[in-house]
Amino acid sequence: MFDEVGRLPSTQRMSMKKTANRPSKQSKPIVNQPTNGASKKAIGAIDASRLQSFQSDFESRPENRMALNAVAKTSLPNVSLNRQRVVENNHVFSIQLKSGDATSQNASGRCWLFAGLNPMRAAMIEKYKLDSKFELSQNYLMFWDKLERANYFLESILKTVDEPVGSRLLDYLLRDPIQDGGQWDMFVNLIRKYGVVPKSIMPETESSSATRWMNHTITHKLREFAAELREAANRGESKAKLRARKDEMLSIVYRMLAIHLGEPPKRFDWQYRDKEDKFHRIADISPQEFFKKYVPYDIDSKVCLIHCPQSSKQFGTVYTLDYLGNVIDGEIIRYLNVELQVLKNATVEMLKSGETVWFGADVGKMMDRDLGMLDMDIYDFSSIYGIAFGLDKASRLDYGHSAMNHAMVFTGVDLDAKGNPKKWRVENSWGEQVGDKGYFAMSDNWFDEYVYEVAVDKKFVPKNLIKAFETEPVHLPPWDPMGALATKR
Repeated sequence: MFDEVGRLPSTQRMSMKKTANRPSKQSKPIVNQPTNGASKKAIGAIDASRLQSFQSDFESRPENRMALNAVAKTSLPNVSLNRQRVVENNHVFSIQLKSGDATSQNASGRCWLFAGLNPMRAAMIEKYKLDSKFELSQNYLMFWDKLERANYFLESILKTVDEPVGSRLLDYLLRDPIQDGGQWDMFVNLIRKYGVVPKSIMPETESSSATRWMNHTITHKLREFAAELREAANRGESKAKLRARKDEMLSIVYRMLAIHLGEPPKRFDWQYRDKEDKFHRIADISPQEFFKKYVPYDIDSKVCLIHCPQSSKQFGTVYTLDYLGNVIDGEIIRYLNVELQVLKNATVEMLKSGETVWFGADVGKMMDRDLGMLDMDIYDFSSIYGIAFGLDKASRLDYGHSAMNHAMVFTGVDLDAKGNPKKWRVENSWGEQVGDKGYFAMSDNWFDEYVYEVAVDKKFVPKNLIKAFETEPVHLPPWDPMGALATKR
């Protein structure tokens, strides 16, 4: 036990002084040392002959020296940039939907909220002739997501009071109880329960744009609450008393969120001028009423499709993830795993119909941020190292090299003469300074390898698959790679 300043109690410190000069009876750590003066060769160790072989192999290839010189002075992406792919991946598309100016999630993990709100605000800009900079408040939804997620976490703690400290499940729950990531169904839960407001009604704060310290302090408190609830449950406290205490805990979380993000409005007035300079006022309306009356977007018609070719998963099967969600009384996360072409066809058809598409992908792979390009051949790493890189999509998931970590929006596609996609237009949420004023071009082969999920209208999905979507889902552990987008930091 340590005291409040991290020191041992004074009685223990005195005891330590009395015994400081005594020989230690503790065993010495075991180290690998030769015996009888003879050196033992460890199996698998890098010995002198192996090291000499590595060095000789490197020095025998002149191209290695050239690569070393180049990479020593220039970043690997710049050295290996494939100029031909840069030329081919221009930002011109045969189908390009109207959308607003690029948005920025700043130093936060709110991509899924931005990607969810951007199609809605694009529809509003078009219908009400709004300025292209118009946005719906991401801060508003983040407030409710954090509060709901705190409740979801504490309920999960109550469900797992018998889990021992150090178990994989408890470790998972405690790792990031209020982090920023999320999933499509979690977004839908927030919209249905809380509606939306214009960004001018609940604008950004320092903590909404840079969530680190807010998350840090609330996480500290939630872990403290978790310890308290588990100890009380193990003492035999009734569920009624535990939940009463949980409500007190949530009141504290609400207070902390309000300090960081501001209080969400219950009702509000919204005034704006359209592109024709006409004045409009919507008075005394709730966020839920505002969404139903003024946001021309059918959120209930959408379903989530994933393409996950792991051998552990089957196509035509619905999956969910345990202990992964936000709103206790909302929908669970639900995906239908489909063949790649099904997912791709539904996306193309939705874009043809004039509606943008929310999607989840692994954005960190083969991506040039400044050029705004996602392409499997954008970098020629193989020529630099003289080796091939061979993991396929399933293996990358199996061995931890890829997972959904970012949500964006498809706003266009470039189709060839036969109607097949060549490249895709992507609305990101990293501001206007990257890509083509915030928009990216994605090659079709990148789509194949790193796009994992889309939210599309049911009418673009084969009827037999919609029936499958309504079946009981197979439960996955919360650390499955298909849940990574909802657990990003």
